[in-house]
Amino acid sequence: MIIFNFIFQLGVVFAIFSFLWFLVHLGIVFLTGGRRKSVTETYILKFIRYFFLVDVTVLFCYGINEGVLNLNKTVIAGLVLLTYFIGKLQNAQFRTAAFSLRGVDGMEFMNQLKPVFNFKAEAIVIALSVITFTLLVIFPEYAANPISLWFYESIIDIEDTPVFGFIFKVIGFFFMLSIIFKVVNSVLLLITGGPKNHHDEDENGDDRFDHYEEIK
Repeated sequence: MIIFNFIFQLGVVFAIFSFLWFLVHLGIVFLTGGRRKSVTETYILKFIRYFFLVDVTVLFCYGINEGVLNLNKTVIAGLVLLTYFIGKLQNAQFRTAAFSLRGVDGMEFMNQLKPVFNFKAEAIVIALSVITFTLLVIFPEYAANPISLWFYESIIDIEDTPVFGFIFKVIGFFFMLSIIFKVVNSVLLLITGGPKNHHDEDENGDDRFDHYEEIK
C-alpha cells in the first residue's frame, strides 16, 4: 500500500509539473514568435524539461523537511521515471507515424503541426535523464537549486488547492493505474518469453491460406 501511495503521489507530481511546464513552454513560444523549433532546439528543451522533472522527483524522494534520502522511494521513483520516459518515446513514435500515414508532406499547415521526432535524440535525452537521476541521488545536495525548489513548492501549493488539487489527484490515480498495468505487462512478457509468434500457427493451422485460392 505504501508503494501504491508513493506512485500515486508521483502521478500527482508529474501531472502538476506538466501543467507548470506547459505554462513555461507557452512563454517560450511567445518569445520566439511561434517559430517552429529545429530538432536540436526541440531536444535541448526536452532535456531541460526532463532534468527538472528528475530533479523535482529527487526532492520528493529526499524530503526537504526530513533531510534524508528514502532508498525505497528512490528505487520506485527511478523505475517510474524510466517507464514514464519510455512511454513518452512510444507516444512520440505513434504521433509521428500517424502524421506520416496521412501524407501531409504537401500540406504546409499540417507540416507545422507534425511533431519533431528523432529516435536517436530521444534515446540520448532519456539516457542523460537517467544519468542525471543517478547523480542527483548520489549527490542530493545539488538537487536543491532555485528553479527546482520553485517547481517543488509550486507543486505542493497547487496540490493543496481544493479544486485544482482534486483534479490533479484524479490524474495521479489514473497515472498510478497506468504504471501498475505497464509493470504487470512487462512481468508477464518476461515470464511468457515475449509475444507469441503466430507464423508457424498460420502455416499449420486449420485457417491457413490455400495457395490456389483466387485473390480478388
